[in-house]
Amino acid sequence: MANHSKPIEIRAIDHVVLRTSKLNAMLRFYRDILGCPIERELPNLGLTQLRAGSAIIDLVTVNSELGRLGGKPPSQDGRNLDHFCLQIGSYEEADLLDYLHQHYVNVAEFSERYGAQGFGRSVYIEDPEGNVVELKAQK
Repeated sequence: MANHSKPIEIRAIDHVVLRTSKLNAMLRFYRDILGCPIERELPNLGLTQLRAGSAIIDLVTVNSELGRLGGKPPSQDGRNLDHFCLQIGSYEEADLLDYLHQHYVNVAEFSERYGAQGFGRSVYIEDPEGNVVELKAQK
């Protein structure tokens, strides 16, 4: 358990979410060349999840339900990284929210989400550049 003055203890990267307009090429690269097997597919959302050691690489097609939430396709002026997730030590949600609010961090609502360790509660925050970081307790 992290101490009360700083309730965040980073343990590992849980997953990275990459937006793509070239799903087949991305699958060839990550699955066939790098050897990351497909763990889970949700084609209705446009999501393919690949196992990368203890982490997950999510591929999200830009013209899918999830992909459209991220804006334009990847390019010089369109982002490719949707978000990344950090595994953190166990925490009390209220303590974590208090800590983040004290530091003026933009925080979304906690929700049940799937990651490298399976389903669990997590929260999205934003860094100073507007990058989305998910914080999820390690099991």
